[in-house]
Amino acid sequence: MGFFDRFRKKEQKEVLWTKCENCKSILYIPELKANLNVCPKCQHHFNVPAKERLEHLLENYELLFENIKPTDPLNFKDTKSYKDRLKQAQEQAGLSEAMLVAEGFLKDERVVLVVMDFGFIGGSMGSVVGERFYRACKHASQKEIPLIAVITSGGARMQEGILSLMQMAKTSIGVGYLKEKGIPYITLLTDPTTGGVSASFAFLGDIIIAEPKALIGFAGPRVIEQTIKQQLPEGFQTAEFLLQKGMVDMVVHRKDLKDTLHQLIKFTTYWRRHVEV
Repeated sequence: MGFFDRFRKKEQKEVLWTKCENCKSILYIPELKANLNVCPKCQHHFNVPAKERLEHLLENYELLFENIKPTDPLNFKDTKSYKDRLKQAQEQAGLSEAMLVAEGFLKDERVVLVVMDFGFIGGSMGSVVGERFYRACKHASQKEIPLIAVITSGGARMQEGILSLMQMAKTSIGVGYLKEKGIPYITLLTDPTTGGVSASFAFLGDIIIAEPKALIGFAGPRVIEQTIKQQLPEGFQTAEFLLQKGMVDMVVHRKDLKDTLHQLIKFTTYWRRHVEV
């Protein structure tokens, strides 16, 4: 290891402060993480890596479908090859893809949890993300346990072309397996949830939760304004705006999320345990 490599490594270890994207306050990173990555001054919800989400929500879990990994089916090249983009994203995020699937316990309830990571190429949906979600649905339906999806995405992954767009149909079919067996499917929409993901499995949940101030929609507000040549309402496409319009069922602060999900699972699985069909 050269001198500059040692210096960069030391410098990375000493980064202990960050600035809130909303109120611009300077925050001590260990305290921010202890507060579930929520600004203690303005309650802004920072983006959370998939692994941290998993650790926060599940206990005694096992990762599923990690053997399904992305390739470069179109040999896509732009300013950088797709293979290089994948390798860089895998190293930076510490993940094999933009989606983790796990089976474990949310308190005392066994669930299948799907978690997306915006740090992996913008949480974009390629063929592997679609396949992992589809298999998560089949796994949950076969075991007859609820599926929870924590979603953040910029949309379909352009480097895979039509193969990425096909995942909108595939993930929707996966949700169909859950519907056929009456298996609860709960979605949590976080900032941002956009594009092909929002137009497919994100809004197919039996119960749709959103985090405060999350940007949720198909196209971004700036694109819409430029297209329709009109100014959009204040707060357009925020979680609170969608709640007001009936597009989501509830907006839940991150500190209350685990308890809320647990209560919803208890409620939605009650009939299986206590009611004869």
